[in-house]
Amino acid sequence: MTQKAIAKTSKRIESSGPVGQNATVGSRIFDLLNYVFLTLVAFTTILPFIYIIGASFATEYEIATRPMFIIPQDVTTNAYRFIFSSNKILQGFGNSAFITVAGTIINLFFTVTMAYAISKSRLRGRNFFLNMVIFSMFFSGGMIPNYIIVANVLNMKNSYLSVLLPGAISAYNMMIVKNFFQGIPQELEESASIDGCTDLGVLWKIVLPLSLPVLATFGLFYAVGHWNAYFGAMIYMTGAKEKWPLQVLLRELIIMSNGSAGDMANMDPDFVQPPEQSIKMAVIVVSTVPIMCVYPFLQKYFVKGVMVGALKG
Repeated sequence: MTQKAIAKTSKRIESSGPVGQNATVGSRIFDLLNYVFLTLVAFTTILPFIYIIGASFATEYEIATRPMFIIPQDVTTNAYRFIFSSNKILQGFGNSAFITVAGTIINLFFTVTMAYAISKSRLRGRNFFLNMVIFSMFFSGGMIPNYIIVANVLNMKNSYLSVLLPGAISAYNMMIVKNFFQGIPQELEESASIDGCTDLGVLWKIVLPLSLPVLATFGLFYAVGHWNAYFGAMIYMTGAKEKWPLQVLLRELIIMSNGSAGDMANMDPDFVQPPEQSIKMAVIVVSTVPIMCVYPFLQKYFVKGVMVGALKG
């Protein structure tokens, strides 16, 4: 191809898309419509959460008479005072933080080690293990067999292990991580092996540093799952309420809100019983905000990991 043809092709590419300096009117209108549509989608997504925050500070009369609002007319903190009146809330925060951190570490450890092993075609019995993982994605034992195994066979009832170990690996997440590992150039691992690096050394020094986006993505998925989980603790920790995570405690507060609010009013004459809906809104805010504070620190890796998983999955 001559230089004249190359220059002509480059000029045509630059002027054909919206990224070029000479973008057409149609492409600019298309971009504008895209921005407007995405803005509306973002607004409709965040509007319910803004309403929940406003309703958590609203009075019973305002919630009943105003179907939708962002800023309440009469601001009250009775719902939050009711929630934090129990000294168990801070303990629940600590339990949830421990379960989230420990559970995420366990999840990532087992997910990475199994995904790295299965990603190697030289592994003996690789197809068998891979088929077993795929089988578990379609079939499960059910709640009652799981409860019998955890509570009776493994004797982990009323223990943190009952909510940490049963879901140590997500089969779907492990398959995505396996596909990502298979996309890493084999030459990097071979050169490290020639230099005397073991398989664990290759995993620790070569594979993991290149896998930060996908690890951050699924680490966030695992952390959100542990933070929001309440059913496992509710059925496995019936005799250890001091180990209850925040979600179970907040659920109990919603159930007992009507009866307990009267006792609090007797202790505090200025206390006004918050409406049940206001307590629900405040519970959502209290349980959601802490895990949302983690996302900004992982946003860069999270976006990259989602794109890589979409391409390689």
